[in-house]
Amino acid sequence: MSPAEERLKALGHALPTVGKPLFSYVPFRRAGDVAYISGQVPRHPDGSLTTGKVGEALGLEEARAAAVLCGLHILAVAREAAGSLEKVEVLKVFGMVNAVPDYGDQPKVIDACSNLLVEVLGERGRHARSAVGMGSLPSNVPVEIEAVIRILD
Repeated sequence: MSPAEERLKALGHALPTVGKPLFSYVPFRRAGDVAYISGQVPRHPDGSLTTGKVGEALGLEEARAAAVLCGLHILAVAREAAGSLEKVEVLKVFGMVNAVPDYGDQPKVIDACSNLLVEVLGERGRHARSAVGMGSLPSNVPVEIEAVIRILD
């Protein structure tokens, strides 16, 4: 087990299995040492999804828990792309929050994913980021997050 995976385990998490896409896309696309990770949704180990609009059906802490699930899926895909979490450097995270129109805490929601990436990868987890509100997301999930990573030698 790599040091990053040991930190993940110490945090009480395990990496999920990278699932097959349901539509016409791939989990990641690599261009040289950069990989673009497709948007990840809050999928639980049993395959179910966290659903609901933030600020209506879900509060901040529930939305943050959904963002952590997205982060775990990002890490799983990143490990698949790089071969090891020790070779992953996160460059950019783009977080989308399915929220009521006047909701303004999107950065607090996506911060849960950002914090996970830093806790697991250390400085290689620090990244540029966007956190935006959406009127809806697929399957009524509260959060979808995509990432761009660099694969180190």
